[in-house]
Amino acid sequence: MSTADGAVRATWTFSRPTSLGAAAGPTVRTRRSAVRPAVEVRPAVGDDLPGIAVLCSEARRESASGAQICAPDEDRLVRHLSVLLTLPGGNVLVALHDGRPVGFVLARVLDPHLFADEPSLYVEAVYVGEDARRRGVGHALLSATAELAASSGATHVYSVPIPGSRGVQRFLARLGFGPVAGHRVVSTAVLQRRLAADLTPARRGTRSLEDLIARRRRARTETMSGPVDLREFQAEYNSRAGVVTPADTRETLPG
Repeated sequence: MSTADGAVRATWTFSRPTSLGAAAGPTVRTRRSAVRPAVEVRPAVGDDLPGIAVLCSEARRESASGAQICAPDEDRLVRHLSVLLTLPGGNVLVALHDGRPVGFVLARVLDPHLFADEPSLYVEAVYVGEDARRRGVGHALLSATAELAASSGATHVYSVPIPGSRGVQRFLARLGFGPVAGHRVVSTAVLQRRLAADLTPARRGTRSLEDLIARRRRARTETMSGPVDLREFQAEYNSRAGVVTPADTRETLPG
């Protein structure tokens, strides 16, 4: 069940058999099963948050983009988790095995808004500790998440897998999650630096065009004599060599 603010207030307990056996004998067969200790999934309380923060740090170390997942300081993580619990629709589900946190789900129930006509459940993170995997913990967490979505009237469940976690992506795909959109992230400082640098090539290109025009103008004025005025030298040289220039020809023509 859930309260008016969308926070889940139920406890789910899951267990699964670990082995099957048969008694000896040609005709009489019996089935024996041993049950693993139950995985309990319930809403997190204040005392659970330090253990969940440890799991968050573990997830950060596993991911190639850990800096984009959570803060490195566990005390700060506890404060962040506390804030999530106080937000409208904020939910932190914790999976316990033998009383120890082994996994968690961070989720928010989103009310209808500009781009959605119905409520939805947004799973910000789902994680199972490395030493508790392949024991049904992830399945138990998602079962509780589905119940939370149904009790909140959410028609869709959105999830953002931890970057680089192929196991989580395969797990979600097996449960029916499909790709919708991808998130891209950049630090504010890097974005501002790149935006400033993006304007530099345009200014440099404009200046290069102006320089090219100036060089061509100089080349046109210096074609006959070069950068140093050698016209008097060329006239004297032509006179001594007996070279008739077009100007001399015009002067000797009868007028």
